[in-house]
Amino acid sequence: MPPDITALEPRRTLARGRLDALWARGTSFLGCEVGILGGAMTWVSERHLVAGISNAGGFGVIACGSMNPDRLAEEIAATQALTERPFGVNLITMHPELEALIRVCLELRVTHVVLAGGVPHGRSVSLVKDGGAKLICFAPALVIARRLVKAGADALVIEGSEAGGHIGPVSLTVLAQEILPHIQGIPVFVAGGLGRGEAVLAFLEMGAAGAQLGTRFAAAVESIAHPRFKEAFIRAAARDAVPSIQLDPRFPVIPVRGLANAGTERFLEHQRSTLGRFESGELSRQQAQLEIEHFWAGALRRAVVEGDVEYGSMMAGQSVGMVTAVQPVAEIIAELVDQATAAIMSRELAAG
Repeated sequence: MPPDITALEPRRTLARGRLDALWARGTSFLGCEVGILGGAMTWVSERHLVAGISNAGGFGVIACGSMNPDRLAEEIAATQALTERPFGVNLITMHPELEALIRVCLELRVTHVVLAGGVPHGRSVSLVKDGGAKLICFAPALVIARRLVKAGADALVIEGSEAGGHIGPVSLTVLAQEILPHIQGIPVFVAGGLGRGEAVLAFLEMGAAGAQLGTRFAAAVESIAHPRFKEAFIRAAARDAVPSIQLDPRFPVIPVRGLANAGTERFLEHQRSTLGRFESGELSRQQAQLEIEHFWAGALRRAVVEGDVEYGSMMAGQSVGMVTAVQPVAEIIAELVDQATAAIMSRELAAG
C-alpha cells in the first residue's frame, strides 16, 4: 500500500526542521530563509533575477562585472525597489575602480560584499568591514582559505571546476574534503555543479553553511537572458559544458567553462592563426597574447542579451544537464528544498 500522505506530514515537518538546522549558520549570516545563494553571472545576475532569488527566500547577488560606480549605484537602487530583503554585490578585485565601487555599496547599505577574481588587497578588506558590510571571498585552496580568514573574511565560497564561467582546476568534491573540516570559524558555502537538493544536503552534512547555484538560475523566468540562450541550456547535457582549451603554454588562456559551439571552434582556429603569425615574426609575444585574450570580448553579452548561441560565449556549469525547463526562481528553490527534505525523510523512514 502507498504511504499515508497525512501520516507523512509530521515527518516532513521534522525533516524540513533538520534541513533548516543544517544551513542555519548560513541563513543567519545572509539574513535569508534558505541557504541558497545566486551565483554572480555577468549580464544575467541583475535586478530582476537578484530580487527574484531574495524574494523567494534565497540570497541574490548582483554581478558588477565591468560596471562603473554610477552604473552599479543604478543597479543596486533598482534592485532595492524590487525587494526589501537582503542581497549582495559581487565585485572583481582587478576592477580599476574597486574602491569607488565598494563605497557605492556601503553608501547604498548593501549588507554583503563579495570580492572575487583574486585574493583581495588589505585595503579593500578594511573598506568593506569598516563600512559595516559583511565580506565574502572565494577560496580555491585550503592555504588561501586560511589566509582569507586571517585577513578578515566573514564567509567563504569554495567553487569547484564543475562551475560555469571562470573556473579553477579542482572539483568541488575535492575542495570540500580539503577545506570544510579545517575552516569552522566562519560560514563556508559550496558551489560548482550543484543542481539538486540531495547534493546540497550532502555538502551541508559535511559542514557547509549553504550552497551557491548559478546555471539553474540563468534559465529562470526572472533571468533576462535571451530565450535562445535559455533553450540552449535546456537542450544541453553535462558533457556539453567544457572548459576553454589552451593550445600553447606560452600563451595562457584563462579557463572558462561554457557550452561548446561554433565560437569554441573558431577560438581554436584563432589561436592557431595567431601562433602562426607569432612564429613568422608578424606579431610580438605581447601582441599575440592580446590577440588571443581579446577574442571573446563582448561574446558573453552577444550570447546572453542578443541570443547569439552559435558564436557567443555560452558560460554554463556542468549542472546544465539538470536544467530541463524555464522555471520561476521560487519553483527552483522550492524544488531544491523538497529534494533535500525528501532525502532526509527517506533515510529516516528506512532507519525505522
